[in-house]
Amino acid sequence: MYGWHRKILVVDLTSGTFQEEALPGEVAHTWLGGRGLGTYWLYHHLEQGIDPLGADNHLVFAAGPLAGTRAPASGRVSASTKSPLTGTVFDSNAGGAFGVRLKSCGYEALVVTGRSASPVYLKVSPGTVSLEPAEALWGQDTRAAHRHLAGAGGPGSSVVCIGPAGENLVRFASVAVDGRRSLGRGGLGAVMGAKGLKGIVARGNMPTAIADPEGAGFVCYEMEKVLKANPVTSQALPEFGTAVLVNLLNQAGAWPAGNFRQSSFSGAEAISGEALAGSLMEKRFACYRCPIGCGRLTRTSRDRGEGPEYESIWALGANLGVEDLQVIAEANYLCNRLGLDTISTGGTLACAAELGLEADFGRPGVLLDLIEKIAFRRGVGDELAEGSRRLAEKYGRPELAMQVKGLELPAYDPRGLKGQGLAYATSNRGGCHLRANMLGPEILGTPKRVNRFAWAGKAGLVIVMQHTSAVLDSLVMCKFTSFALGDEHYARLLTRVTGEEYRPQDLQVIGERVWNLERLFNLREGFARADDTLPPRLTSTPVSDGPGRGQIVELEPMLGEYYRFREWDEHGRPTPAKLARLGLTEVGSGGDAV
Repeated sequence: MYGWHRKILVVDLTSGTFQEEALPGEVAHTWLGGRGLGTYWLYHHLEQGIDPLGADNHLVFAAGPLAGTRAPASGRVSASTKSPLTGTVFDSNAGGAFGVRLKSCGYEALVVTGRSASPVYLKVSPGTVSLEPAEALWGQDTRAAHRHLAGAGGPGSSVVCIGPAGENLVRFASVAVDGRRSLGRGGLGAVMGAKGLKGIVARGNMPTAIADPEGAGFVCYEMEKVLKANPVTSQALPEFGTAVLVNLLNQAGAWPAGNFRQSSFSGAEAISGEALAGSLMEKRFACYRCPIGCGRLTRTSRDRGEGPEYESIWALGANLGVEDLQVIAEANYLCNRLGLDTISTGGTLACAAELGLEADFGRPGVLLDLIEKIAFRRGVGDELAEGSRRLAEKYGRPELAMQVKGLELPAYDPRGLKGQGLAYATSNRGGCHLRANMLGPEILGTPKRVNRFAWAGKAGLVIVMQHTSAVLDSLVMCKFTSFALGDEHYARLLTRVTGEEYRPQDLQVIGERVWNLERLFNLREGFARADDTLPPRLTSTPVSDGPGRGQIVELEPMLGEYYRFREWDEHGRPTPAKLARLGLTEVGSGGDAV
């Protein structure tokens, strides 16, 4: 089958057995791969109410139909599970080359179930799968573990692995990918740790069959031309990386500081992308087949590593009142080595500071010490390792956790980007900017500029962007390509690779189908309209100064409009008619038969 290998590898760690399952052509065509395939698998294989850190949870690593082709930025991997941080269905997405290496082993997806009695790692190659002992690796950080596993895999292999945070079941533990990128959010590292799985090594040489190689090559060439002509993907991101956004958002009064008590940070200039390029920058790097090259290798006086990215500069910097770029970079390196999501780490520490538990993060050693305590669950770190929602609830101040559905918010103040507020509230995985990044229309003016302080009319735009995000995550392509490319590009390439006809509107339907199945999963787990909300600070405390002075998020009218446009009832449940149009009648509304 063109574009897909039509096989899923299922590994049961409890029994130490492997089996291959066929991927039906209809499922591949309907869900594509990546996030879509992961959601489909989890909905149909997980029982309601299972413990995310229990043996019954599944972890799905999936590639997309364009992996192994010349498609730009298509070597990424998507990983899906039930999150130990949020309790929702959850997928995370990372650069590097693991997706294409997994696919070159002959599999569209790798599903990990069960729990090993002792630490192991998994080796995958065409026709060969093995579980290897990992007791000697248990306790190692991601740098050391990656070196060992990459050596075991040999040249051309790709590695995902966890650090001590995952082993110690920190609810926001990350998974390192190829030593430079991360499956960062939602606690996937804790799921691996609970299963006793230190890492996975994939190495293969099986090509992806392409229906129209010449036509696909021409579309890829056109896509690269468009990416190289766009100022965001050809200049801003290559020159300054994601940190190019620091000054832009700060000047817009939409860069939160001090646990969202302020909407700008006085020290932003000192920790901006421009400052990074002029001080710590060592060299650029790019993920597999990526013409953008937004990655940064940096060096401080004591260490070197990847990043820090825009979100990490904010989470470990502005949100904690830290304006020393070296401190931020070293905190970022440490999070990456120990296997911690920087956004949730910073968000939880900011909450702790407002609760009066910790402060003075800029003092030498304080921030690094707290990060280590979280990863190893030592002292106060044991409480912090549970995330901001559980921490704030424990101390009777739930309103101080800047989170949605348990996931800490990222570096965009929705009082200055109203559509982003709606996107946060309705995100199926919690407080996330990557489900519908309204930075484009509300700040950059792409694909069109809208009034960022207005709430009316935002629902339709958020929905379209949510669908586009779901498609890109199911193709497993980098979202940065969408600054320059549109559904017409992705549809043309998918058609030429698979030999099946896809139109731009077909992709939007696929994205809508993925979104609604995720919603059904969460409804089945007990989530409801009340969970589509924002921290009270954002809906009731006006911005005190700057361009957004006096602004709050008017969430309820936006949410009502959003539900109507989605054809959900007033409780946020998809209607039977909507499910029928999406081919989801058999799974029902919120798990009930329709």
